Amino acid sequence: MTTQASETHTGIIKAWDSTTWTATVQLTGSLTLWLRNIATSRGIPSAEMVVGRKVAVLLFEPTNPTDAVIIAVYT
Repeated sequence: MTTQASETHTGIIKAWDSTTWTATVQLTGSLTLWLRNIATSRGIPSAEMVVGRKVAVLLFEPTNPTDAVIIAVYT
């Protein structure tokens, strides 16, 4: 079994669902790569998940962008 190192990327919130605690994020530097239904850390208050805010996204397996979590929101 081959393991890959996780990667951290920055992005911008494009949509937020407070019911499922997931977001759609456009990764910084990519016009076409949007990650949908990305889990969000429960440590981040829902009020901070505003469209247009910058986020840090942890990709556990870089070849599988659906295996990710938002770990921080910043300005």
